[in-house]
Amino acid sequence: MNFKGRSNARELMDDPHLDTLLLREVYADINRVNTVLQGFSLSLGAIEKIIEENPQTSYTIMDMGCGDGTMLGKVAAFYKNKPVHLELIGVDLNSKSIAMAKENFKAYSNIRFLELDILAPEARELQCDILLCTLTMHHFDSKEIPIFLDRFVKLSRLGIVINDLQRSKVSYYLFRLFSLIFIKTKIAKHDGLVSIKSAFTKLDLVNFSINLPNVEHDICWRWAFRYLWIMRIKGKQLPYGRE
Repeated sequence: MNFKGRSNARELMDDPHLDTLLLREVYADINRVNTVLQGFSLSLGAIEKIIEENPQTSYTIMDMGCGDGTMLGKVAAFYKNKPVHLELIGVDLNSKSIAMAKENFKAYSNIRFLELDILAPEARELQCDILLCTLTMHHFDSKEIPIFLDRFVKLSRLGIVINDLQRSKVSYYLFRLFSLIFIKTKIAKHDGLVSIKSAFTKLDLVNFSINLPNVEHDICWRWAFRYLWIMRIKGKQLPYGRE
């Protein structure tokens, strides 16, 4: 099996006609994997680092490709008893995912969810201090990624946290073993392998970073077979998300 280039195969969970109950089960599998393999913790640690470097009384954090909202739920819980106010915004194209997220976190007054294409003109009005993109970028074609990254930089004032998978033969075959124990749905087992084949090497990410001006990049490998890419926005003087 060739892992030199990114696969263009599509994941089954991206089907807009997927049954809602089945989609909920797939998200349960994904969230279990992120918990066991500490994927959520990676993103939380990166957020904490950006906040420590930029002390404020309040922050707006936006999650691109928020899915069922679990990542933002983790952020809200992590900062619940800390002296900082957060406004959390989840954005996703999938109407079923957004409906699920709204239901899951309806008790949280500081979280809202939007069904929205981030490249649509109306998305220019979104504002955030920190933008998250967790296990979402590998869904994009390589030609699309620079367009999305450019928009991310324009929408965020302080920094961007991208948490995504490493493309490698070792991670592919270890995931097959891991899924036998921790993953219940056939879709999540299938899509996990597709995700790894669609994921990135460090060189891929470095090449994407080259064309992003006024951004400081920190791209590090993390267990389990993840890349954590923290971008720090330098010298932005304009209002959020405005050119």
